[in-house]
Amino acid sequence: VQLQASGGGLVQDGGSLRLSCAANRRILTFNVVGWYRQAPGKQRELVADISRGRYSNHADSVKGRFTISSDNAKNLVYLQMNNLEPEDTAVYYCHARQGYLNFWGQGTQVTVSS
Repeated sequence: VQLQASGGGLVQDGGSLRLSCAANRRILTFNVVGWYRQAPGKQRELVADISRGRYSNHADSVKGRFTISSDNAKNLVYLQMNNLEPEDTAVYYCHARQGYLNFWGQGTQVTVSS
């Protein structure tokens, strides 16, 4: 399984970015697909995930600002990030789980300047 993340970059406080994750297989075959992030010196944390293309879950810290979605026909998962804050600065990783198997993308850097 390959997960290719893209869309990161440098943005100012209050700006927006959209991350994309391209999977090399049908994403509906996974139990869950989503995004994690890891800031320097911190543990990796869940940002948002989506189950079977329908049921989404967002961390409290991003609710109302970030939205996860998927294009099941194209095997893409998106993370729309609005009203970004410096605290959102991290490497963002695409993730997929099938049963007990976890798959990770290579990560994309998001930097929010104040």
